[in-house]
Amino acid sequence: PTSRRRRKLCFRRLERGDPARDATRSLMSFAGVSVVDSAKHCTCDTSAVYAGADSGYHLLMVRDYSRTKVQLPTGESATTGLFTVGEYDWYIEYYPNGENPNCRDFVSLYVTRHTLYDCEGEEDVEAKFSFSLVDQLEKHKPVYIHGTNKTCTFSSSAPSWGSDRFVRRDALERSAHLKGDCLTIRCDIMVVCKDHKIEDAAGTVPDINQHFGHLLQNKVGADVTFEVGGETFAAHRCVLAARSKVFMAQLFGPMKEGATTSSVIQIKDMEAKVFRALLSFIYTDSLPAMEKDSMEEDEMSEVMDEGREEAAEFEMWLQWLEDLFVAADRYDLQLLKLICEKQLSEHISVSSVTSTLALAEKHHCCGLKEACLKFIQVQSPSCLQTVMATSGWDHIAVTYPWVVKEFIAKLASNQRK
Repeated sequence: PTSRRRRKLCFRRLERGDPARDATRSLMSFAGVSVVDSAKHCTCDTSAVYAGADSGYHLLMVRDYSRTKVQLPTGESATTGLFTVGEYDWYIEYYPNGENPNCRDFVSLYVTRHTLYDCEGEEDVEAKFSFSLVDQLEKHKPVYIHGTNKTCTFSSSAPSWGSDRFVRRDALERSAHLKGDCLTIRCDIMVVCKDHKIEDAAGTVPDINQHFGHLLQNKVGADVTFEVGGETFAAHRCVLAARSKVFMAQLFGPMKEGATTSSVIQIKDMEAKVFRALLSFIYTDSLPAMEKDSMEEDEMSEVMDEGREEAAEFEMWLQWLEDLFVAADRYDLQLLKLICEKQLSEHISVSSVTSTLALAEKHHCCGLKEACLKFIQVQSPSCLQTVMATSGWDHIAVTYPWVVKEFIAKLASNQRK
């Protein structure tokens, strides 16, 4: 998640009653609906609901999505009214053309803790949050919010946190999430309790994935060691074998390497940060964030400006995701492979489509391959020429000539229609 400094925005505090608190605080409470209506020049009407718990979710419905893109250029947003979660007021900002020029091809979303402007002495709020499309049911569980998102500090100097690259617009427009030119976004917020007794009462005690994550970190009982990219990783044979048939064969079957538990297994052709992410998924069943390279921020700022730095980080993230996709295929982790496939499908660009297409064909990933071909199909003639002039396209034509034939057949089919 990314943060922003506060803006000088004035809001009318919504009147509300004083409903009784929900006794089952461990559940995600409903905190109202906001509707972005382009017919009213992208105003946002909010039905304010008091969640009455430390965890709640708010729905943002966007009507006439195509017109919101026209009415709200890059840097301009539709802002919801206030809703309440964990005794604090919040609002959401929706940028259909990105919050800044560096993410103009994406939908940006931010959630802000509302305070009275220039009010001194207000306490900081620690909270986790998550944005998802309403039909992404796996992301709506409290365990998901609690376990996969880092805690953010909403303060007077940094009241806003969010995602400037929530989803690529072209990927959204090709997906089933956009129905009848409308979409619904869900924002989950989980206020972190500082009092452990309150936290236990709220039902946010560690889940099994957190326990296994701690097991990986503290290495208690570890009985196998891997060496990857000059780094060593301690793990547990039974956990690896239970999650991966490849590890099962490698550690307990005919492929078993080493007769003792102290043996070190060498893994080649993989970066340490990719293997670390692979292990994290095996233990926690969630996709970790990409590690930052060791280059210090000051050193990075000396060689490139902010825009180029963000673009470079995005390219590094894509490369990391591709490498993790390959690792998931190598160790037969189908869920991780599917998660990587979905992320790659949603972030296809003119510069990356040929490498992604070659990756999909090499690893027999039909869904990712279809997404790449559809992306190329809808490009303008000039963009299509750019794609076909790259060395990546030449590689596909030489290595996978049948893919070129499939693409030509699709273009011919479109022309007949």
